[in-house]
Amino acid sequence: MNISKKLFISMILIALLIGGVATGLTMQAMDTTASDQETEEETDGKIETDSKNDQDEESKSEKAETPAEFQSLDRAIDLIQANFVNKVERQELVNGAIEGMVSKLDDPYSEYLDAEMTKQFNQSLESSFEGIGAEVTKRNEHITIIAPLKGSPAEEAGIRPNDRVIEVDGESVEDYTVYEATSLIRGEKGTDVVLTIDRPGNEETIEITITRDTIPLTTVYSDVMEQDGKKVGVLEIRSFGEGTAKEFNDQLLKLEDEENIEGLVIDVRGNPGGLFDSVESILANFLGPDDPFVMTERRGEKGEAYYTNGQGRKDYPIAVLINEGSASASEILAAAFKEVVESDIIGETTFGKGTVQQAMELGDGMLKITVMNWLSPHGNQINEVGVEPTIEVKQPDYFYTTLIQTEEPLKYNMNNAEVEKAQIMLKGLGYEMDRTDGYFDKQTTDAVETFQQEHDLKVTGEINEKTEEKLETLILEAVEKTENDLQLKRALEEITGS
Repeated sequence: MNISKKLFISMILIALLIGGVATGLTMQAMDTTASDQETEEETDGKIETDSKNDQDEESKSEKAETPAEFQSLDRAIDLIQANFVNKVERQELVNGAIEGMVSKLDDPYSEYLDAEMTKQFNQSLESSFEGIGAEVTKRNEHITIIAPLKGSPAEEAGIRPNDRVIEVDGESVEDYTVYEATSLIRGEKGTDVVLTIDRPGNEETIEITITRDTIPLTTVYSDVMEQDGKKVGVLEIRSFGEGTAKEFNDQLLKLEDEENIEGLVIDVRGNPGGLFDSVESILANFLGPDDPFVMTERRGEKGEAYYTNGQGRKDYPIAVLINEGSASASEILAAAFKEVVESDIIGETTFGKGTVQQAMELGDGMLKITVMNWLSPHGNQINEVGVEPTIEVKQPDYFYTTLIQTEEPLKYNMNNAEVEKAQIMLKGLGYEMDRTDGYFDKQTTDAVETFQQEHDLKVTGEINEKTEEKLETLILEAVEKTENDLQLKRALEEITGS
């Protein structure tokens, strides 16, 4: 794939998906000329023989025609190579100079990828699917989780949107780029990686162990639900990949023709984004040819609006589910349904990723630069703002908790974050729990004893390994049950008028 003229609404799924979907835009690429004709020869600092005199004279002539600032840069590289105490390769210095230029842009999404990082990026476009199943970016100088994919090892381990990754297997990633951090997180299926997480609202960091696995290729899941005698289709989009639009269109046609649905819920919760082409094709099912679905902005000036070859509006009501893990292409979809179709948008405010990157070949590497912002169809800013729901609905507290991480049993009079997790889980499962602040009181002891009795566990009043495992298993099952999904329940109510 020639990516020199591709635009990306990238959250870079090479990140933790280890492959996943690319984030290419089909908008006409801006005119760029990034030469990959590298003609400089590397030298080792030795004195050249007379046979090189003609080449030296030619080199001097070329340098004389070079702008002064570039002569200074070239001279600095020569001086470092000739005089630095340790031997340093010229390409390393060139890479460092380019990285320095990009860093001056002060943009978390613009970066220079050397040959190895470019190889990783290309592997992501070729769909390698082993990893932990989450996506990251760099926000406010921190490696930050955008969202774990649903059903992924990351989600099952308790990774949440906006978690900051501080360490990977004990190694700090404070000054790492996204690609440098993900090179540590990546690994073979079945191996473990330990992430040290700084979670907003927590005073202390937490460690989460994740077992890497294969990330499934399927991106669209379909279901039919009945509410007050009406059939409502549910289409969950987990990411926007190369095959997502076809999956979606096939499932939608089946729901309409075979199930005769009277309403539709589109679920992009926890969807970190993906290919622009994909979301454009999906929106063509619901928009007319004169309906804009996205606008652009560059250097403070609004650009043109973009349209699909749309088929027109549907004659049944549609609701879209969003949360803080919905980003990038998911936000394009949500904004279009909110402002153009005027559908109910239910859930929580999205992540807020509204920039477009262009990737340009540069020698063996790649320069990825933010070239524009994308805006909602009505021209509203999305970047660092997100898409607000028209109906805000939060899930039960236990939907947001993570797995318990402790090496010793939790017991009476302890006071920590792991006890708080256990209390939230017990309350979510219906046990009487007046406090969920992390203090293991008498009521917590009583609830644990009752839990142990009901599930044939040794009754100790303490949360040991077996009690912890059972508690977490039941909570994960509760999260998967439709009747506990308050956001989906509200969507069904709005669609059917019940």
